[in-house]
Amino acid sequence: MEGPSGPADLRARLASYQPLFGLRVTTPRLTLQLPTDPELLELLGVVERGVHDPAVMPFQVAWTDVASPRRDRESLAHWWGARANWRPTDWTWIGAVRVDGVMVGIQDLGARDFPTVREVSTGSFLGREHQGRGIGTEMRAAVLHLAFEGLGAERARSGYLEGNTASQRVSEALGYVPNGVDTVVVRGTPVREHRLVLERSVWESRRRDDITIEGLEECRELFGAGG
Repeated sequence: MEGPSGPADLRARLASYQPLFGLRVTTPRLTLQLPTDPELLELLGVVERGVHDPAVMPFQVAWTDVASPRRDRESLAHWWGARANWRPTDWTWIGAVRVDGVMVGIQDLGARDFPTVREVSTGSFLGREHQGRGIGTEMRAAVLHLAFEGLGAERARSGYLEGNTASQRVSEALGYVPNGVDTVVVRGTPVREHRLVLERSVWESRRRDDITIEGLEECRELFGAGG
């Protein structure tokens, strides 16, 4: 009888069926990988310990206002759904972020009609206990490297709600520029959302040379980036 598998064995077995589990982006201090189910439980713990000041809502969808266990069920459904509904023309890669082996948050990368438009968008959360150390900037830089260097994206879009200076500073540090303003409803109140865009040429001028990507070739077609 086969004995229990460790985390590396589980990931390798999953990658043999679904290559996305074998994709890994690494910087000098953090790694991004599609989370396995045991790692999703770690992420629930990060959320439970808090990802922002409860008095301020940094997300357009106020998902962190939902109490556990409903929040946990809905988070798992969202993450499972991203895997189950993946198509080369409509995908969201959930990058679980580890720093020194500790799960700290998520940096995702998404796109629609990527084979044609070559545009991506990003989203993230980072545990409050890990904020203020530059991790947010580094994990965004990592996923942008995957988008531009790995997948051949032409531009990346992002945004932040009025008052979310942490997200604003991360984007500005990486070269994003303003691209309009929308009004959205957050907790029943109208809030200005600042749209941002990062063109490939700007990313090229600022790109880092200390980020590596492993396992991309096996799943390139899944991103609509084959050929």
